[in-house]
Amino acid sequence: MSNLLQSTHHINANMDSIAQDLARFYDDPLGFVMWAYPWGQEGTPLAEAEGPRNWQADQLRRIGFEVAKRGFNGKDPVDPLKFATTSGHGIGKSALTAWIGHWVISTRPFSRGVVTANTSDQLRTKTWAELAKWHGMFLLKDMFVYHASRGNMCYYQKDHPQNWRFDAQTCKEENSEAFAGLHAATSTPWFLFDEGSGIPDKIYEVAQGGLTDGEPMWFLFGNPTRNTGFFRECFRNQSHRWITNSVDSRTVPGAINTTLAEQWAEDYGEDSDFFKVRVKGEFPSAASSQLIPTDSIERAAGKHLPTSDYGHAPKVLGVDVARYGDDKSTIYLRQGLAMKKIEEYRSLSLMDLADRVMQAEDETRCNYVFIDVGMGAGVIDRLRQLGRSPVEVNFGGKSSDKQCYNKRAEMWWMVKKWLDLGGAIPQDKDLVADLISQEYFFRGEKIQLVAKDDMKKIHGRSPDDGDGVALTFAGGLHAPKTENIWVPQRKKIITEYDIFA
Repeated sequence: MSNLLQSTHHINANMDSIAQDLARFYDDPLGFVMWAYPWGQEGTPLAEAEGPRNWQADQLRRIGFEVAKRGFNGKDPVDPLKFATTSGHGIGKSALTAWIGHWVISTRPFSRGVVTANTSDQLRTKTWAELAKWHGMFLLKDMFVYHASRGNMCYYQKDHPQNWRFDAQTCKEENSEAFAGLHAATSTPWFLFDEGSGIPDKIYEVAQGGLTDGEPMWFLFGNPTRNTGFFRECFRNQSHRWITNSVDSRTVPGAINTTLAEQWAEDYGEDSDFFKVRVKGEFPSAASSQLIPTDSIERAAGKHLPTSDYGHAPKVLGVDVARYGDDKSTIYLRQGLAMKKIEEYRSLSLMDLADRVMQAEDETRCNYVFIDVGMGAGVIDRLRQLGRSPVEVNFGGKSSDKQCYNKRAEMWWMVKKWLDLGGAIPQDKDLVADLISQEYFFRGEKIQLVAKDDMKKIHGRSPDDGDGVALTFAGGLHAPKTENIWVPQRKKIITEYDIFA
């Protein structure tokens, strides 16, 4: 396919050598990856690395085999190359997505691609950020431009920015037209979907119609968090159309430490949906391991509901106290269907946080303050010394809802139901990410959430905003029956509930 590479002659003074290499790597992505990055070179981030992990190398070899088998001649379209991969946690799939992007755009002049992920946060901070990491070490980085500004995440060849490129696009259904035909009849139109379980079926349907010419390619990756949808069917009813692979984290050195895997097996069970999804790379038995549907959260984010509409409903503060390190303390106010973020704090002492909570209580004239007793015991004690009556909430305590395993599961389940009733949340990226990422499984017949520490290990951050919102439901889903008056010296909680009374 060297004829397809002739247009690279103007790009680099070493054109002849580079063009020959790129022609050789047209159907050898593994060879390209070994050539394109400084493996084993001192003074680089890869000084201690010899090359891709075994599963990554196997995948690259299989891609090369499928390319060679199709034998695209530059004009007659060939069957789409379609790969779908599920995996457990930490196996290095983001690195592989960056390598694929570099391989395609480097060996296929005038190729056009689209990259997406299940959420804009995942796309920006994980998938696209990984491309930046590898671009910095890329042998051909001077030939290409990397952009990561909000609303303009793209990667293109310097001299042909309009028609030799790939772009990052959000996967919201209203953006589905961005996944229509890519028009690269003499080259490669391609898609790469990260965290495929969370991408709407509408996006898949539109993308599927865009692989009709040239040498089309489609790569899907993700933890198999949902047991329904297009991504799931790639491994079931449509498996004859896809080249599928599942990677168990325990088979990948460095992906997950043995102690953590054993802890998860003990805490959740090897047959639990959590262990299947996050370690084995298998689809869950239940319909989904995501507690709150993404569309429900996105509908609620930024919706304006004035608290004056619920003036007869009590005001409730939820306070999640930071645990350690880069975690943060959050304070949320809920009144009826309206939710507001009061503030977030990092590296604040418990005494200072108690002062902030008292200030928020006075300014909002709230009726109840619910605080996580796990890390917030000191805050609770200080507020009581000051004559306040905060209500302590034990996340691991008994649930009043028989279908929930503990109090934390009960509160989050109420958040889900509240959103279904029309609840509105701030347009806060951390809160939206927390609500989307929270997973659950069944312990016996009871709903149990994946633990806060484990969510941090999986997603790299603690769900502090999500827990702050959940704590506003510690007294129940519906607002307690009470007069709408400010009562800082409360002695008891009224436990009869009605949604707006």
